[in-house]
Amino acid sequence: MEAATLKDIARELNISVSTVSRALRDSYEINAETKRLVMECAARLHYRPNPIALSLKGSSSKAIAVVVPQIANYYFSQAINGIEEVANRRGYDVLIFQTHETYEREVANLRQAVARRVDGVLISLSSESSSILHLQELQQQGMPIVQFDRVSAELNTPRVVADNFGGAFAATEHLLKTGRRRIAHLTIQPWLSITQERLAGYRAALEQYGMPYDENLVRFSTFGPDEVGPLVNELLALTPRPDAFFTASDRLAVGCLAALHQRHLSIPEDISLVGFTNLTVADMLSPSLSTVMQPALEIGQVAVGRLLDLIERKHRAEPPSTVTIPTTMVLRASSQLAMTEQSFI
Repeated sequence: MEAATLKDIARELNISVSTVSRALRDSYEINAETKRLVMECAARLHYRPNPIALSLKGSSSKAIAVVVPQIANYYFSQAINGIEEVANRRGYDVLIFQTHETYEREVANLRQAVARRVDGVLISLSSESSSILHLQELQQQGMPIVQFDRVSAELNTPRVVADNFGGAFAATEHLLKTGRRRIAHLTIQPWLSITQERLAGYRAALEQYGMPYDENLVRFSTFGPDEVGPLVNELLALTPRPDAFFTASDRLAVGCLAALHQRHLSIPEDISLVGFTNLTVADMLSPSLSTVMQPALEIGQVAVGRLLDLIERKHRAEPPSTVTIPTTMVLRASSQLAMTEQSFI
């Protein structure tokens, strides 16, 4: 059953929509009896005001919403530091929401943000968000939105991302140059932008060095605590087995490292390992983790700058574009073999 509208109430009472609207806002222009009739009719028809429309009609709140998968994630905590630094300097408060990697929580967070009358939304999609209809509807209502890190090309907004392709290419190239030939790739849900871009970089490096792409060496997962171990075991059961792992995140790399230790494999002598993010503990693991460093702080700073520009220049904002910020390869013990890098002939 469709939600009742102001027009439905107006039609029921044979009065104008503007009279209904003013009565619901308790305007002094409307007499007490009309207000009573409107309120009773609204209750009878189960009318609920549209919080998005209400917030967008109001004055600026000088607050923005930041919606991320998990605040405890090192990457997102650093990005939030950058966001808050720029937003506060420009006079905006930051309301932070976390989805815990669920689509339902993401939708609920956006509703709550709108109810708090934020001026704009900065979002990194949850790993379950294969559909972005909820964001498209919000944008159609006039809410300024900027995406960062995990983004969707289906949503026509500014996007700020790391060079995922280049970082994955560099990681795979490094493993190939150290003599590795069977490089397994552990990644997350296939519909996410970061998954697609990092997988593309991995494949491009293999192709450039004349190595075949083997889909049997690729596994998709979530961030479930007990999921990585079985996937590593599946890959190690292949013949021939992998001689290296490149993971699409350091969280996956840590799980992979634990699984390899349980199998009593020596790293990097038996199997090399490279992650993607550069966790603060990466250099304290045993062995220390080679990884691709994402400039999270800078991404946060650039993304919130774009959002605030969009908010403050709604009628003359620049066309949506994607800003790609370079990544850096950080080499540590998990992939540094005693041998020198081998060249391909």
